[in-house]
Amino acid sequence: MLEQIKEIIMNYVDVEESTITPDARFIEDLKFNSYDFMSFLGEIEETFEIAVEEEDVLSLSTVGEAIEYIEKIKA
Repeated sequence: MLEQIKEIIMNYVDVEESTITPDARFIEDLKFNSYDFMSFLGEIEETFEIAVEEEDVLSLSTVGEAIEYIEKIKA
């Protein structure tokens, strides 16, 4: 799943793939702006066929948290 997430992230921000790790923070490390982050979440919803709840958005600050969230929803 990390590889799929990396591909999606690279559609939104210009970073080296090696910087996209589970500990990487979307805003601080990967330089997402709020618009790109919301667009990224929309693509995550489409790709993984899930719905990200509005109240959960703020809890997704790292790549690893996003992966855990997706896995929890898909389980």
